[in-house]
Amino acid sequence: QVQLVESGGGLVQAGGSLRLSCAASGRPINWYHMGWFRQAPGKEREFVAVITLSGGSTRYADSVKGRFTISSDNAKNTVYLQMNSLKLDDTAVYYCAAKESELSLRPGEYPYWGQGTQVTVSS
Repeated sequence: QVQLVESGGGLVQAGGSLRLSCAASGRPINWYHMGWFRQAPGKEREFVAVITLSGGSTRYADSVKGRFTISSDNAKNTVYLQMNSLKLDDTAVYYCAAKESELSLRPGEYPYWGQGTQVTVSS
C-alpha cells in the first residue's frame, strides 16, 4: 500500500502563498487518484482538490477554484498543492489522500491518508 507524508504548512498572512507537498512511498502515485482535503477546528473534513490517476484531470472545491492548483511529479512520486491568495477561511489542517478505482470527492472513500500539515492564515 501507499504511505503519504505532507509538508509545507505554516503561518502566512492573508493574501500570501504556500505550497504543500505530499511525498508518497510504497506505490507509484499514478496508481491512485490523489486528493487534498482540509479540516478546520469544529468542522468536518472537506474536499479541496484532486488529480486523477492518469494525471490528466483535476477538480477543485468552489471555495479554492482559481486560487489553488494541484499538480503531480511522477518522477518524485509527489503531489503538490500551490495555494495563492490565501484567506483566513483557508486555515485548517491539510491532508493528502489516495484512492484507487473510482474517482471520488468524499473523504470517507479514501483509504490512505497522511498525517496532515497545519496551515494558518493570519490577518
